[in-house]
Amino acid sequence: MKVKLEAHRIPKCCICKKTGASIGCVTPRCKRSYHFPCGLQRECIFQFTGNFASFCWNHRPVQIITSNNYRDSLPCTICLEFIEPIPTYSILRSPCCKNAWFHRDCLQVQAINAGVFFFRCTICNNSDIFQKEMLRMGIHIPEKDASWELEENAYQELLQHYEHCDVRRCRCKEGRDYNVPDSKWEIKRCQCCGSRGTHLACSSLQSWEENWECLECRGILYNSGDFQKAKKHTLPNTNVGITDCLLEESSPKLPRQSPGAQREDLLRQGSKFRRDISTLIIELGFQIKKKAKRLFINKANIWNSALDGFRNQNFNPSYTIEIAYVNENDHFGKEQPGSKQEFLSLLMQQLENSPLFEGSLSKNLSLNSQALKENLYYEAGKMLAISLVHGGPSPGFFSKTLFNCLVYGPESTQPILDDVSDFDVAQIIIRINTAATVADLNSLINEYYNYLELIGCLRLITSLSDKYMLAKDILVYHVIKRVQAPFESFKQGLRTLGVLEKIQTYPEAFCNIFCHKPENLSTKILSDLFTVHTLSDVQALGFWNSYLQAIEDGKSTVTMEDILIFATGCSSIPPAGFKPTPSIECLHMDFPVGNKCNNCLALPITSTYKEFQENMDFAIKNTLRLEKEENSHFIGH
Repeated sequence: MKVKLEAHRIPKCCICKKTGASIGCVTPRCKRSYHFPCGLQRECIFQFTGNFASFCWNHRPVQIITSNNYRDSLPCTICLEFIEPIPTYSILRSPCCKNAWFHRDCLQVQAINAGVFFFRCTICNNSDIFQKEMLRMGIHIPEKDASWELEENAYQELLQHYEHCDVRRCRCKEGRDYNVPDSKWEIKRCQCCGSRGTHLACSSLQSWEENWECLECRGILYNSGDFQKAKKHTLPNTNVGITDCLLEESSPKLPRQSPGAQREDLLRQGSKFRRDISTLIIELGFQIKKKAKRLFINKANIWNSALDGFRNQNFNPSYTIEIAYVNENDHFGKEQPGSKQEFLSLLMQQLENSPLFEGSLSKNLSLNSQALKENLYYEAGKMLAISLVHGGPSPGFFSKTLFNCLVYGPESTQPILDDVSDFDVAQIIIRINTAATVADLNSLINEYYNYLELIGCLRLITSLSDKYMLAKDILVYHVIKRVQAPFESFKQGLRTLGVLEKIQTYPEAFCNIFCHKPENLSTKILSDLFTVHTLSDVQALGFWNSYLQAIEDGKSTVTMEDILIFATGCSSIPPAGFKPTPSIECLHMDFPVGNKCNNCLALPITSTYKEFQENMDFAIKNTLRLEKEENSHFIGH
């Protein structure tokens, strides 16, 4: 009897008739109790303020409209769908703007995203009256900052200064984006708009304190009344600097034009609005801080050394990377300073030949369960991003399919037969595509029934044309769906330092370095690449030019790439260029010496060209052969 009385005291939900109803209507004499989900379903109102009162569907607060002059539907000012302007549980009106109507669900989503500090009327921006009324009508407004304020680095671009030289003839050999404070190559921004810049040396400025205006601002100042009055008091021969304006590029701020004129102007300046890949990577490089992190790399085990360094809890990809080569067989623990670009070049070679990718020249991601378990696909994407931002070489081995998946998404990418590296799968697709009759097609389906069932590509064949859809399904599964988990992991790694976002913003620029190998080096490219910083032997420089020409003519066993590797550690010119710039010096010695840390090539001074070529060939070939033998046993790990 006691048990029955206790069960009787547990309130029942008046909606679902089950026990455990913990919420009741606050209206006096109303005995309704209900569960919270049941109350929402029955359109009860729960106030998330004050005493957190709850009202049943008969006693809930309503919005009173004195007169309804709306004949037609009005849009919800959040989702813009048309609604009937009649206040109900699902439709609410703004207390401050009589023409502002909302869906309750739209308001609730807006309140959760905006939080108490940014939730306000979408028409007049009133917050006090609006929030008070919405709380009364059961809208939950959380006490938190807006969701868009909590995004990591959401406004990082606002902290970046404009650092680009805009004069027409920039004198800096390091490029327009080169900026060294407290030197003649420091970039001075326009004192009026701040959106244009110049190197101090490029505009003959003696110091940072001197004023400088860009072409557009200078033109405005020149045509202003104050300037015209001041000009009367200047000396007759005073030059106001208008000729200096001709040294600047035309302003990117276009005057107001008709749409047709704007389109013609954009077509006329087409190349100006395309972003150069070197500029994009230099922009990514602005994230790199001066604080350095040293990585200890064993050349015989590049992959694991890099993996250990990047996984170290103290490693930050935005720190400057310093390389120290170590030898695990050296018991004295000696360190040798190493070239960062050489390390990144060797790392990209390891990545290209790793089991994480499949294919010959144009590669796609493979399905390697062990690598997936060890999170190596993420690490591979991270390595690639770090390499690009820190001045590493072009990857150059991605298939167009893999690149398009990264940029446009797997669902918008159609693979081709060349993407299939598995010979047996390729043969199945070819046989299906070449089936001559429906009977032949059904016979093939029966032959490969277990495989098609396993990959979920079985389909009913009603006509011969169905073979193309079947072949397409197999292709999409094998190239895209099968490696979905590795792809998502690799994609997350590529987000490091904002690289993936940059790729998706400028796909055309990045496609060239991801899907194509760099152009072959030539005599002209190497001659322009290496600069002579010291007084050098004229005869040795002449031998050097003749040596390059002999290589291009096929009269030497050494290649242009061999010379570049010998001097810099890289077989191609990185997209962002070399830092420091490769240089040449001539020394009284028998054989050449390559300093990869400084990208410096020391040429021997010899009496004859024959001796010069023999010594160059001998030193370069044997040095590279020894280095290759040291590293070859780990290639393909």
